[in-house]
Amino acid sequence: MTEHPTSHEGRQPLAARQQERARPRQPEAQPGAAATAAIPGPSPVPHAAKGPAPDPVPNPVPGADAAGPVADTQTVTRREGDRLRFVGAATRRIARGIDLDEIVLGLCRASVPTFSDAILVYLRDPLPVGDERPVNPFVLRLRRTDRLRLADEESESGPEGERLRLPVTDAQAGLLPAAELCEIRAGGALAEVLRGVRPVFGDSAAARVALPELLGAGRTVPTGHRAILAPLRGRRRVIGAAVFLRGTDRPPFEADDLLVAAQLATHTALGIDKAVLYGREAYIADELQRTMLPDSLPQPTGVRLASRYLPAAETARVGGDWYDAIPLPGSRVALVVGDVMGHSMTSAAIMGQLRTTAQTLAGLDLPPQEVLHHLDEQAQRLGSDRMATCLYAVYDPVAHRITIANAGHPPPVLLHLGGRAEVLRVPPGAPIGVGGVDFEAVELDAPAGATLLLYTDGLVESRMRDVWTGIEILRERLAATAQLTGPDHSPPLEALCDDVLDMLGPGDRDDDIALLAARFDGIAPSDVAYWFLEPEDAAPGRARRLARRALSRWGLDDLSDEVELLVSEVVTNAVRYAERPVTLRLLRTDILRCEVGDDSPQLPRQRRARETDEGGRGLFLVNRLARRWGATRLSTGKVVWFEMTVPGS
Repeated sequence: MTEHPTSHEGRQPLAARQQERARPRQPEAQPGAAATAAIPGPSPVPHAAKGPAPDPVPNPVPGADAAGPVADTQTVTRREGDRLRFVGAATRRIARGIDLDEIVLGLCRASVPTFSDAILVYLRDPLPVGDERPVNPFVLRLRRTDRLRLADEESESGPEGERLRLPVTDAQAGLLPAAELCEIRAGGALAEVLRGVRPVFGDSAAARVALPELLGAGRTVPTGHRAILAPLRGRRRVIGAAVFLRGTDRPPFEADDLLVAAQLATHTALGIDKAVLYGREAYIADELQRTMLPDSLPQPTGVRLASRYLPAAETARVGGDWYDAIPLPGSRVALVVGDVMGHSMTSAAIMGQLRTTAQTLAGLDLPPQEVLHHLDEQAQRLGSDRMATCLYAVYDPVAHRITIANAGHPPPVLLHLGGRAEVLRVPPGAPIGVGGVDFEAVELDAPAGATLLLYTDGLVESRMRDVWTGIEILRERLAATAQLTGPDHSPPLEALCDDVLDMLGPGDRDDDIALLAARFDGIAPSDVAYWFLEPEDAAPGRARRLARRALSRWGLDDLSDEVELLVSEVVTNAVRYAERPVTLRLLRTDILRCEVGDDSPQLPRQRRARETDEGGRGLFLVNRLARRWGATRLSTGKVVWFEMTVPGS
């Protein structure tokens, strides 16, 4: 429906002026009685502030006694219709807003200049959410101001909706800004007006005291200007106030204008209430999604990682896509990506449970196919309709191999160092939650310099294309990106992820997207030393000698004393409980890592030894001298490891 804007001179709309010209010309009324604004127009009963009504004008035209009331009735009816059309258009504009700023902007743009020359909108700071009871003092903050620009301000810079500057009573004092903050005093005039909820005229007894309290000390509405103070009340409490102002060149506000101001204030307050609740729900959704995904990726030895997550839309930020990277014993790392059907809170909650289950199963060092089998059982316990896809891969940087098991997920893509992009052939498997399905695992080469890309179907499938078409586009995009960096250099990992997401067109965002990229650096055989030690008393001494020779070969003699001591303590503890040969492995990268494995499932725990105890101080020494240390249970026993900082790294 079209609005009928009114200029600040207070002229009627064009349609109204054409109707007036079509009627027989009536005698001219007194000044002030005929000056009207189209939306909303003056009421037949003037406000008390306008002074006494003008004397009736004699009508010399015969028969005009009957035509006068008819014309007045038509004018009033037209003005009431204009007022209703304005209120309808204004409330629709306010209702279009979703967030707080859009709703307040809608109120300002709907009011200025059609209803008022200027507006100030104050909101409670902080805004209460839902049923929570505010505990802070009642404080109003100036949220936004708009005004109608004057003719002599056209040369000034700044947007049309710039910050309103209220004129003071003294015309020589210039323009002063309204107060930014106002603390409502209990029992004060402003508190009484806000408690009354109904809008009041600025020249009423209550508003004459309340307005200076709201605008700030020394600031008031100047003589000749008209104002309406309208409280903004939500569903349960007052959340702000709006001040509508008209200048001297427009008709003053009428009694019916209070109803218009009440409508605008009510729709604005309810919209703000809903926007605050929506913002809280969006915050909860964001926090839920953030806690479900890893804050940061680990930095395992021999592999570099990068990730991306994109929700399906800003209004549906919670989804069931996830990714993870889990360090495993032996410098291995598990790479996981999955997708629970749906974009609801339920999908996110199920995703969190499956991700936690996957982390627990990875800590047991189960094979990838066994991990998927247990995830399938967990999904069935959660409900019969809990379906998800998942791809679980384990990378071994020493063997330069990767083991992959798939549960109905799109296949990964391997980008080789020379620029060739390959879609890996892995058994597709059934989705998690189907039940009664066996999962298979395949072991493939993972050459140094290659990049493995794991993703969810939102990256390759949309309404515009099917999955396999999207996978082919992804493969071509990776190959084209690798050609830009040359055959001897891999593209930067972060830039590669951004370039992959750039392949999405405007209509390609139908689903969430989770992306995990792994660059295989591997560990060279020359940087690995591995031995088997028989579980006997001579094992700690042999372990010290083997470690000393390896460190001398690597040029790390400065670490020899500390490493020998720690290796001796850890091997001694392993031999005490082991029944099969103990393994000792040293890995040299930017750090030195030592791993001791045995067949006992009991994990060591650091404890404070008493002065009379002969043992129990080994792990205390490891904790004090090592950069990091830990113990991981395996299906065949456990591994105790520690890391030392390499000099110069």
